Parts: sequence; C-alpha cells; structure tokens
Amino acid sequence: MEVEVDGRVGIITLNGPPVNALTVALVDELRVAQRELVVAGVSVAVIRSGVAGFFAAGADLKLLGLADVQTFGEYVDHLRSTIDHFADAAYIAIAAIDGHALGGGLELALACSLRVAGVGASLGVPEIKLGVIPGAGGTQRLARMLPRGKALDLVLTGRSVDADEACELGIVDRLASDGQTGADAALELARALADGPIEAYRSAVRCVDAARDLDFKAGMAIEREEVLRLFGSADGREGIAAFLEKRPAEFGK
Repeated sequence: MEVEVDGRVGIITLNGPPVNALTVALVDELRVAQRELVVAGVSVAVIRSGVAGFFAAGADLKLLGLADVQTFGEYVDHLRSTIDHFADAAYIAIAAIDGHALGGGLELALACSLRVAGVGASLGVPEIKLGVIPGAGGTQRLARMLPRGKALDLVLTGRSVDADEACELGIVDRLASDGQTGADAALELARALADGPIEAYRSAVRCVDAARDLDFKAGMAIEREEVLRLFGSADGREGIAAFLEKRPAEFGK
C-alpha cells in the first residue's frame, strides 16, 4: 500500500499482487492509509491500483475456505467498516477503476463519492456463483444507485459489465478519455476539485444522500440546514466576496 499527499489531494495505491485480493493484511493497510489522509487533511482522495489488470478482487478465498462462521463474520465486519470509511470520510473519495473491480473490490469503489473507469475496466459482484451474496454493502449500494431490476440482474447473475455499460447503468460516473487510464482521469478530476470549498463538498454529498435515503420533507430540511451553515462559513463568505470583487476565490484559508 502506498500513500501520497500532493497538496490537498491524497492518493492511495492498492498494491497486493497478483489481484489485490482484500486480505486481512491489505484491509489493515488500507485502514492505516485512511488515517494518514485524515491527518493530512486532504480535500480529495484517489484510490487506485498498482497491480496491472486489477483495481481489486474480492475477499481472500483461501482464507474463507478455512474460516468458520465466527471468523468469517469478524472478517466481514472488518472489511465493511473499512469500506464504509470512504462513504463517511471528510474528503471526497474517487475510485480510479482500471482492470477488474470484483466482489469486495467493487464494493470498495461503490462506497466512494465518485467512480472513474478506464478502458478495459470490468465490474461485477460474482458472489452468487459461490452460493453467497455480496456482504460489504454491495446489495445496499447497488440498490440505491440502480432500479431494483438492474441491481438484481447484477447480483443474481454475478455477471461483469464493462466500463461503458457500467457508465450507462450509473455505477461509473466518468469514463477516461482516449489515451488516459482511469487513474489519470481520476487524478485530473481530483486536482480540479482540490482547491474548492471542501465544506460545501461535504454538504453537497450529505444533501444528495439525504435525497436518496429520506423522504422529501426531511431532505429539504437537511438542505436548508446545510445552506445556512455554509452561508455563515469562512468559505461561504469568501466565495461571495470573491464573486463581488471579480477575483478568484481562495477557499480553505
């Protein structure tokens, strides 16, 4: 696992060859990397792979073949809490998907704020072929992103989709341009966002998630709360002042 901080951009590179299986050791390393980015105070983080052909495969099947139900439950809880960090993080998390994102690997990407895929990316939750189901948020996040039938199609068949279909479905938010990898495109997006108003980013994510998870009235109440809070914030005052003074805003000061 490699962690880099470039200004307000953090980069986590998964490096567990041959397929970036989510072993206990790799998940432990990922938790350490997450803490490093929190301490660094980054605005945006890119999660990418250093292993050719794989963003991340799922669980370590050799481990699971030896595990009893209790051990498996402990592993699932550890994996889920680590993946959930990206959904709740103070920074915007962008998954840069190059190669295969399968099972837990796709679940990790789904927990991120945004997903960018490169040519040749392949995404799926094949757990059904093992007689189980996705257990690290896959059924829940897919069902919130997709119509019921589309989510069930992926979960029940265990099939993989390419980058274009994933984007059409709404699992992937952006595709890399010709000549770019998913990591290139994700870093380009991260750097474009990095100097922006991070508090407003967090509020935007909270409000959009509220629209997905709550009824309209409750979502509107959260939106009002957030817009008033931002109006009184340093970034809010700076953004308005910069507009009126016809100069670039300097957020995060």
